[in-house]
Amino acid sequence: MRLLAIGLVAGFFSALFGVGGGLLVVPLLILLLGFPERAAMATSLAAIAVIATVGAIAYGVRGEVDPAAAAVVGLPAALGAVLGTAVQQRLTGRALGLGFAAFLVVVGILLLV
Repeated sequence: MRLLAIGLVAGFFSALFGVGGGLLVVPLLILLLGFPERAAMATSLAAIAVIATVGAIAYGVRGEVDPAAAAVVGLPAALGAVLGTAVQQRLTGRALGLGFAAFLVVVGILLLV
């Protein structure tokens, strides 16, 4: 049931604000379900594929998707995901947790400013 709730919250906020996977699923999997950092990140990435597909279709039906811009952003992002995974495998769980927390703090401050 908790996984279902996390998925519902991630899908809702993903469609509402364009976020969901990393910003919501990872902390919820770690805090609510006790997932290790790597497993939470990997599970989140797998879930993002489903969330993004459904969201893109929903926005596409309304004519709000620019396929060219999506490709220009998406293709380098795929390369970035491969590189990020390679770096992530070399970090300790503690370093991943601290790095992710620092990232969330910076994003929060930037959004407030």
